[in-house]
Amino acid sequence: MTSSLQVILDALPMLLQGVLITLKIVIISLSIAFVIGLITGLMNTSHSKLLRIPATIYVDLIRGTPLLVQVFFIYFGLPVFLDIRIPAETAGIVAISLNAGAYISEVFRAGIISIDKGQVEAARSLGFNRFMTMRLIILPQAIRRMLPAFVNQFIISIKDTSLLSVIGIQELTQRGEIIVSSNFRSFEIWGIVGVFYFIIIYALTRLSRLLERRFDI
Repeated sequence: MTSSLQVILDALPMLLQGVLITLKIVIISLSIAFVIGLITGLMNTSHSKLLRIPATIYVDLIRGTPLLVQVFFIYFGLPVFLDIRIPAETAGIVAISLNAGAYISEVFRAGIISIDKGQVEAARSLGFNRFMTMRLIILPQAIRRMLPAFVNQFIISIKDTSLLSVIGIQELTQRGEIIVSSNFRSFEIWGIVGVFYFIIIYALTRLSRLLERRFDI
């Protein structure tokens, strides 16, 4: 029987490719989610109901439904309704982006309202309009406070990518399934898959703690 070490060594190249795909999906998705979260977060703190209501509906809808349902809807539901074909990786990126965007939106909202209102009043007294106040006074301070939350969302999204295996995206989990189906060595393969996830997430956790100490959050 092939040794456990040899099984792991044979699987490493394919699993490492899965790690790269996982990281690619997360980086692209969170870049998009950051923009979505910033826009909807600003909308949620607006005094205008025309801006607040759509943002609130989006956040509540996404946070109120499982990510797996969102993945199925985007990959299987939308193509039927729109009569188009959506590649699996594109569907996965869209799903992760929309899902993470809703949570990042709440991070932005919480960060913005955490800034003392006296600073807003002081900026207005100096002649700053709402846009200038937000860009120059509020957001720089709020983002500093939000850094650990952003890292935490990165960790959550990495875990969420494992759900994308259900639509055939060959990220880390899907590659593990493929290897196990060919060699039936579940203990070794799922063990090393778990180790990969742990290494990535542990590194991000340490980064989050470093940021907290660095910025005294």
